[in-house]
Amino acid sequence: MSIWSRITEALRALGRGQGLSALFERPPERRVAFTIAVIALGAKMAKADGLVTRDEVSAFREVFQIAREDEAGAARLFNLARQDVAGFEDYAARIRAMFGQGSPTLCDLMEGLFHIALADGDYHPEEDRFLAQVAEIFGLPEAQFRALRARFVPEAGQDPYAVLGVPPDAPMAEVRAAWRQLVRDCHPDRMLARGVPEEAVRLAERRLADVNRAWDAVRAERGAA
Repeated sequence: MSIWSRITEALRALGRGQGLSALFERPPERRVAFTIAVIALGAKMAKADGLVTRDEVSAFREVFQIAREDEAGAARLFNLARQDVAGFEDYAARIRAMFGQGSPTLCDLMEGLFHIALADGDYHPEEDRFLAQVAEIFGLPEAQFRALRARFVPEAGQDPYAVLGVPPDAPMAEVRAAWRQLVRDCHPDRMLARGVPEEAVRLAERRLADVNRAWDAVRAERGAA
């Protein structure tokens, strides 16, 4: 049974009159929960700049590889979240409770949201405010949020130190340790263990490329062999 079939079952289990946020009261399996969380918050974020573009919809396909037979279920989930009276703050708080404060999966979720926000090539100030508030509710450290923004937002300048999550004056040994840890965290097995579905593991491919690019930039800057 595909992940979308299980999501459809979860939607059918909702009582009449309940909003989509009720799904988070009784967490489904982690892979399903991750997918629901990204799409639910992504639908809320799509309203932040007042426009849902084809590019944003396509970004869901890129992250989750939605099969044609599952498109109806994905669209229903997106529309339910967009129409739900519950605010995104309520969604974010429920998701934090589901995965637990400090869970690396919350950073994975933020990465999916950044991917969707930048899909149309424009990073709207309202999207930035939305993501910053979600990160705060998730309890993500400010440095972690800056690292995500540095990777995804062209205007951020791709600061290699921000991407690696270390200060510019950090010793080379500290920078190397941060790079190695990030590379380990990008491994598909680790992501699957955190509850990231196979359909979304491709997010790690871009992450790994960005992390290695940042490491190379620091080495070049410091003249390291």
